[in-house]
Amino acid sequence: MLSGEETTRRERLAKLREQGVDPYPSTSSRTHAVADALAAFANMEASQTTFTIAGRVLAIRQMGGLTFVRVLDGSGTMQAVVKSDELGDDAYAAFTGFADVGDFYEFAGTAFTTKKGEQSVLATSCVLLSKALAPLPEKWHGLSDVETRYRQRELDLIANADVRARLMTRSKIVAAMRHFLDDRGFLEVETPILQPIPGGATARPFVTHHNALDADLYLRIAPELYLKRLLVGGFEKIYEIGRCFRNEGIDYAHNPEFTMLELYWAFADVDAFIAMLEELIASVAAVAGDDAKTMFTTPFPRVTFRQAIIDDCGIDIDAITTSNEMIDAVKKAKVAVDFNGCYGMGDFYDALWKATARAKMATPTWVFDYPVDLKPLAKAKFEDPTKSASVQLVVEGAEVVNAYYHELNDPIDQRARFEAQQTLREQGSEEAQWMDEEFLSALEHGMPPTSGVGIGIDRLVAFLTKAENLKEVIIFPTLRPKV
Repeated sequence: MLSGEETTRRERLAKLREQGVDPYPSTSSRTHAVADALAAFANMEASQTTFTIAGRVLAIRQMGGLTFVRVLDGSGTMQAVVKSDELGDDAYAAFTGFADVGDFYEFAGTAFTTKKGEQSVLATSCVLLSKALAPLPEKWHGLSDVETRYRQRELDLIANADVRARLMTRSKIVAAMRHFLDDRGFLEVETPILQPIPGGATARPFVTHHNALDADLYLRIAPELYLKRLLVGGFEKIYEIGRCFRNEGIDYAHNPEFTMLELYWAFADVDAFIAMLEELIASVAAVAGDDAKTMFTTPFPRVTFRQAIIDDCGIDIDAITTSNEMIDAVKKAKVAVDFNGCYGMGDFYDALWKATARAKMATPTWVFDYPVDLKPLAKAKFEDPTKSASVQLVVEGAEVVNAYYHELNDPIDQRARFEAQQTLREQGSEEAQWMDEEFLSALEHGMPPTSGVGIGIDRLVAFLTKAENLKEVIIFPTLRPKV
């Protein structure tokens, strides 16, 4: 059932067509984006240069033979002043009789400053570019219902300038990442999203079926194993920015579809690798503004996984070897930790970590020496085989950067870890990693010493733009089906 306003708009559309007016022309004569027009306004006003802006009508205020129109394009807003004595009575009547908030219009004219000092275009012509049949939200400047904002992002972008700014910042951050890495000799590559075996992380995958092959395929949970095969092939500095998919819950910090930067650097010096990561994060933070730049001031503090937990709750993980010992230690320390769904010690370490020290880390902090059980693809430290050669950057209780400064390249060790993961799968874990014989075969041909990192771009952008929910930095986040 159409509303009264929707019915009226359709009636106006029909009348326009009856009059031979195309309500959806294919071209525009725009000469200036709004931002460019405002930047050149003084010169154009002095010279009375004719220019044309185009955009969506956000507001119409009519006062007899004078109408003020607020116009929005991708660069900003500007006022168009429409006068009957400038436009002509017939053209003025046509505009005021058919124009609706939400329509796209083109306004040609000269620069004109109103008595209130507003820089405007004094229209000598008004051309309809696209008739809007559905009205904007009743209060376009105050769209606040969260469900509507995420489900109809197009309206959110019209209604909320801060949303547009945040999503534009996201694009600038990704561009800054590419620029930084390209300048340092890294090669951008693309690896398969549809994979016969989901690998590279511990996560439950999405599964689909390829009819022609009559085979199940999986949306990738990480590009890691394919990127490492390229290292075997001779590439030394590579990265990929792309979508990953994990069949997990949806909350403020998780979305089943997310964007990740994954990077590998063969023969890298450890200190040079960490310094490069700090410089990368600091450089993209600068794109987000002064507050973000200040937050990510280098160098970042460092702490070990073990010491961070000891400092938080007094539990020494080095004194714990079994799940029962972990449960007892948590009870003794009176710490609330949910161990449901934990199968191996890696799961237990992870649950403890997330419930204690990690949750309280506010400022960017490098965390070293994660238990090797928690990092099945990381190489163990030579001086302490119980610890992985890995480091994570934790900010505001979340892991933003996950790096292995010594990637596992021993095929025998890797096979043993895959076998341990396979045992967990047989015990019921849906997140444990699969045995990947093709990756093992590649690894048997030799992979050079390598440092690698994965950065969740959604989370990073959320931190940099002070978004409290990942949905604020994902243009179209995953939502529950509309009932």
